[in-house]
Amino acid sequence: MSEEKSLNFIEEIIEADLASNNCASISTRFPPEPNGYLHIGHSKAICLNFGLAAKYGGTTNLRFDDTNPVTEETEYVESIKEDIKWLGFNWTNELYASDYFDNLYAFALELIEKGLAYVDDSTSEEIALLKGTPTEPGKPSEFRSRSIEENRTLFTEMKNGVYKDGEKVLRAKIDMVHTNMLMRDPIIYRIKHAHHHRTANKWCIYPMYDFAHGQSDSIEKITHSICTLEFIPHRELYEWFIEKLNIFPSRQYEFARLNMTYTVMSKRKLLQLVNEGYVNGWDDPRMPTISGFRRKGYTPLSIRNFCEKIGVARRENMIDLSLLEFCLREDLNVTAKRVMAVLDPIKLVITNYDADKTEELTAENGPDEAMGTRTIPFSNTLWIEREDFMEVPAKKWFRLAPGSVVRLKNAYIVKCESFEKNDNGDISTIYCTYYPESKSGNDTSGISVKGTIHWLSAAHAATAEIRLYDRLFKVENPSAEEGDFKSFINPDSLTIIPKAYIEPSLTKVDLEERFQFIRKGYFCLDKDSTPEKMVFNRTVTLKDTWGKIAD
Repeated sequence: MSEEKSLNFIEEIIEADLASNNCASISTRFPPEPNGYLHIGHSKAICLNFGLAAKYGGTTNLRFDDTNPVTEETEYVESIKEDIKWLGFNWTNELYASDYFDNLYAFALELIEKGLAYVDDSTSEEIALLKGTPTEPGKPSEFRSRSIEENRTLFTEMKNGVYKDGEKVLRAKIDMVHTNMLMRDPIIYRIKHAHHHRTANKWCIYPMYDFAHGQSDSIEKITHSICTLEFIPHRELYEWFIEKLNIFPSRQYEFARLNMTYTVMSKRKLLQLVNEGYVNGWDDPRMPTISGFRRKGYTPLSIRNFCEKIGVARRENMIDLSLLEFCLREDLNVTAKRVMAVLDPIKLVITNYDADKTEELTAENGPDEAMGTRTIPFSNTLWIEREDFMEVPAKKWFRLAPGSVVRLKNAYIVKCESFEKNDNGDISTIYCTYYPESKSGNDTSGISVKGTIHWLSAAHAATAEIRLYDRLFKVENPSAEEGDFKSFINPDSLTIIPKAYIEPSLTKVDLEERFQFIRKGYFCLDKDSTPEKMVFNRTVTLKDTWGKIAD
């Protein structure tokens, strides 16, 4: 009998809240800012928020934190929704912080009326200087003593567009000597004359994250507002606003964000990679974006299983990319169809097989009988991998060499009789004989062979471009290294094979199918494919070539 899985600390909090009737049911939210594509780090937050709601019969809202019109675009909104659905989750409500701009403005006026907010004319540099340091107290702005009436008038004028960007801000009046720097009269509204992707030009003042977030949670009656550890210092301010406004008491809980080797998670750095041409867009298969992983051939289940394996912790740690690849192989090993492809071809001619003959051989699609079988054409002229032939065989070499025998997978046993070289001295053609009675599934030859190689009929094989992707960076933690993180990009992160040979059945597949190219790795069709030119991406190698999987 399997042991019951222990609860993570957030599940313990939720179960205690439900048991004590602190809440009748739970409500979570996933609140991305639509200023870029989601990355693998976000998948942990997605799985956690949606997973908790599903486990405890609650709800999850998708709420876009669209309070900065300068960096936000509808393109990012749509990509985020697509990623969440692809991972297998559905939200209860699709909401936007901009839905609450009227409410937030009213909340700001309420703070002004209570003497808890004031309009400051100081520059951003002056405000930063007056805030002090973690060891030195801040100093009050000369505008801190403005009257309620004056603050109300100035804030209304800010809303009505009387002032330019940066001329004034609205600050909460808390404590300029507080030990938490975020409590030293934080800015809660700033002026931005910019077009908003949803509200157009209705507003020219926008709430800051710390002011919008907790109040949006409260409006939606979010019971458990789950965020990453860097927001621990923000929790005190989160609770201060809720208390002073006397609104629904949402609570914030923090967990360790996902940090993974051989990549970067900063949206700013990812944007640099895109804008400076180091990658081909946000969904480049080398990017750690969810859309990049999807295009590379990852499956939703592999990412969900990865998030479950790494768990929910209170301390930051670095997760080895090999663990994610392990989860992927675990899934693809039982779901990906087996097919044959030759990436570095060399010609093999079977001299005693009729040149005009074509045979349809049967091959299994995978380890599970339910995956069925397919037929593959066989003829006397084949393509095999160049690496499967050695002119002077090494010790324990079980593939083709002069005088050796090998089985052609799903076909016959062949013996190498001779070979030819081209003008460059490279082997161009291998000549073999075959044993007609050695057909796979009906072998009566009595011949024992130790090696099996894959092949394709030269007359029937289709061609394709193959893109071999590897890790984008050559060091484990590029952000921690001295110098520009881009200087650590792996120059071999993409190798393109312009013309490889594939089974003819692969000319009629779709983007969601996953394949194991036998002995070569797992692959999927790329969106760049056309009927005239097929393109396949390597999703992951058959084995970890970078190191052992972390415990």
